[in-house]
Amino acid sequence: MSGYPGQPGGGYPGAPGGVDPQVAEWFNAVDTDNSGQIDAKELGQALVNGNMSNFSEEACRMMIDMFDRDKTGQININEFGALFGFVTQWKTQFEAYDVSKAGTLGREDLVQAITSMGYKFSNTFYDNLLNKYSPREKRITMDNFIVASVQIKRLTDSFRNRDRQMNGQATLQYEDFVGLAMGTHN
Repeated sequence: MSGYPGQPGGGYPGAPGGVDPQVAEWFNAVDTDNSGQIDAKELGQALVNGNMSNFSEEACRMMIDMFDRDKTGQININEFGALFGFVTQWKTQFEAYDVSKAGTLGREDLVQAITSMGYKFSNTFYDNLLNKYSPREKRITMDNFIVASVQIKRLTDSFRNRDRQMNGQATLQYEDFVGLAMGTHN
């Protein structure tokens, strides 16, 4: 049975209604075409995992989608400020469990990190998760940790909305299930 936890930390640490000057400086450096918007490609060129590999396109698209309030496929400086706070929170969470400082989490570290967020999954779940992202090394990079954590939270929140008795069970119609899995339903 899984728990229904939240995500770490509070919100964006910048001033209310404004963008932290350091965040604005970073935004301008990432906005390579000077459009005032950042797309997944620009974001991917700017974000680096602890092992010095760039964030995956999947992770960047997912993060852009999360913060793209006007659904343009790009984020403006204010949306970027929120995304920056999000990445900072997850980076802190990831680094707290990267005890080897390899820039990746092994199975034991991953179990501890996800368990610390309040989730309880089987050993098979963790094995499958590591196989999905790294079938050979059985380690997960920070960008994939963020993708997995966000997907777990999104699916948990959606499941919770359908688990009326809060007993870890819900009845779904097929289309609802597919919509949840694809991220098109809440």
